[in-house]
Amino acid sequence: MSFIRVLLAILFPPLAVIGKGCGSFLIVLLLTFCGWVPGVIAALVILNNPN
Repeated sequence: MSFIRVLLAILFPPLAVIGKGCGSFLIVLLLTFCGWVPGVIAALVILNNPN
């Protein structure tokens, strides 16, 4: 997990996970629309997953 990805996950979560696939992007986008904190948490969890 690079510093730039973490910074993107905090500022705009969907942009940070765009390289992880369409499903991850859509989930984080939906959670970000529901609230900023759930989107950030989901983005950090997805970025922390080695797969």
